[in-house]
Order: sequence, then C-alpha cells, then structure tokens
Amino acid sequence: MWVAAAAKAATEVLLGKPFTKDQLLILPEHDELVSVSVQSAACLSGGQKAIAITHCCSSLGLDLTRGMEIWTCVQMQELHGDLSCSANGWLKLVPGMGVGTLGEEGDICISRFAYDLLIKNLEPLLPKNICLELEIVFPKGKDLSLRTSNASFGVVDGLALIGTQAEPQESASPDQLVKSLEELRTCSNKNDFDGFISLVIGENGLNLAKQFGLNSRPIIKIGNWVGPLLVAAAEAGIKKLLLLGYHGKLVKLAGGIFHTHHHLADARLEILIAIAVKEGLPLSLIKILSSTDSMNSAFLCLNAQNPGLAKKLWLRLARTVEVRSSLYVSRYGEWDMQIGSVLFDRQRRLRWAGPLGVRYLSFFGVTLEDS
Repeated sequence: MWVAAAAKAATEVLLGKPFTKDQLLILPEHDELVSVSVQSAACLSGGQKAIAITHCCSSLGLDLTRGMEIWTCVQMQELHGDLSCSANGWLKLVPGMGVGTLGEEGDICISRFAYDLLIKNLEPLLPKNICLELEIVFPKGKDLSLRTSNASFGVVDGLALIGTQAEPQESASPDQLVKSLEELRTCSNKNDFDGFISLVIGENGLNLAKQFGLNSRPIIKIGNWVGPLLVAAAEAGIKKLLLLGYHGKLVKLAGGIFHTHHHLADARLEILIAIAVKEGLPLSLIKILSSTDSMNSAFLCLNAQNPGLAKKLWLRLARTVEVRSSLYVSRYGEWDMQIGSVLFDRQRRLRWAGPLGVRYLSFFGVTLEDS
C-alpha cells in the first residue's frame, strides 16, 4: 500500500501536478478508496525523473517493517508502435536496493495483489503511449530481510512485496489465530475427513507442502499461535497431525515455546545447544555452536565439522519437537492425537523429521533429502 501511494505521488509530480500528501488508492478487487500518507515527492534531473518517500505505518507493534522508509523513483518514455517497455506492457518494475528478487533473472518478487494495486492506481494517470519505469527502494530492506526466512523461499537481497490484501496482517495477532481455528473446524467437520491434518508454518511452509503434494490431505497455514492450534486440533478429534516448518521456527517448540513470534520469545540457539548436550556432542562442537549467530550458521558450521553428528543433532531436534508438542497438548486433556514433525532448511529442502514425521511423509510418498 505504501509503495503504491509513493509511486502515485511521484508520478503526479512528474506530470506537473502539485504534491499530495494523502494519496487515495483504489483497491484492485473493488472501488473502495483507502487513504495512505506520503512524506514528500519532488522532481529530479531537470524534471526527467521524480522521487517520493514515505514510511510504512502498519500500526502493528510487532511488524518487522513498521516505520520502514520507502523510496519510489519514476521516469517516463514514449512508446512507438507495438513496442512496450517491459514484458508487462506499459509498466516496468525495477527492484532497487533492499527489494527482494526471485529466480535466475533477478525479477522483482511481487504478489498479484501488489502488482494489480500499482496497475489500477498508476495507469489512469498516464497519457497514451507512455511507459512508466518504477524503481522501488527499501534503504534498510536488505538488513531487515536477514531477520526473516526469505532466503528459504528463494527471495534474495531484500524484502518481497507479497501483500495479499489492503489491511496488514500480523502472524502474532489474535485475528490470525481465529482464522486458523475456523479453518480447522471446517476441515474436521467434513463428512469425508479421516482424522489426518497438516499444520504448516507460514507461507514458506504452505508453498513447500503443496510442492510435495501434501495438499492431497487437509492443510492449514498457521502463524505463531502453534500451541492453541495443537490443543484445538486434539479437541476437534484429529488423530494424526503433521507439523511442517522452517527449522528456525520449530526449534522453539523443542524448548517448550509454543507462541513462536521472535518478539515474545527467542532462545533458538540456547535450545539447540541444550539438545546438543543431551545428544552427547563433544564440548568442542558445542562451543562452536555457541559462537554462531543464527540457526542457519549453526547448521553450516556443525555440518562442516562433522556431518554425521550434525545429522544426529537435527534428527534429535525433530524428535524433541514431537515429544514436547505431545506433552504440551497433554496438559489440557487426554487425547490420542499423534504429532509428527518435519523441518526444512533455508534451501527449502525437507531435511529432518521425527519418527512420526517420517511415517506421515510416507503417506504422500515423500522422503527426506540426505544432503
């Protein structure tokens, strides 16, 4: 939303119109107007380009991008005949510094909603036969992306524009929990439901689950409210539950942390080190783990030192996730739901699973990658 507002403000200034701080945006799916504030806009290079600056103001206290500065730079060129300035026609998107790219060609990573939002609000401003080049810059985007699992989704060099609606959503918000609970009740109440369900952590988990065919059975994408959803699943009569997620998320469950947002609890390396001690890893390797700064660097360091022990540690982690999850559910009642866990790494490979996780993957003909 803020990218679109800044792009619109910059385009208006480039066309000689006065700067408008409060930009009215038309949403892609209907004609509702939403007002978004832009801080400034001005022409550059003798009027050949224009730039606008704004800040993401989602009002969500735990939002990683809250207050993030956004720049949009626009310039125009005349089209001749059937020529277009990009494969998409009149709009050329350029991923500037801090904006995530995807694939070998380095295409900007943008959702259909975000793209349609730009089209709907910029196209009416342009004269006929004019192409608009829009460069988007997130000055702190690359640094912020290091605090996400973007790399495991194939997004590099910055943050992706992957919004799917006008209102920002927070995976730690109660509304997100309510939505997941409603999906769980809907699935479990279907006549053909056989008691098996998969809970996947975030968009990365959902995408990977579909890639491996897990969506032939019910799948629910969840955020950070893992504990309440596990209990709700048991109450709904689920018999077999598969947890699929990035190892940097699921490790928290192994430490008894069942609301996984990093602002509320983040002891991932401490949990991993405790499991390493229980697994009996040599002190020298445990010291190496303690000197790393992330789950991924811990994995890479340990794997470089001793691949065999690294594999044992991560399988122990997956098994511990299963055990601690079952213990968590048992606090709230007596149910016979069995929980399996599967962990994927930053390269989006299914790498580790507990005993039940391996069994559940076999239902879909899926095996773990060993290297």
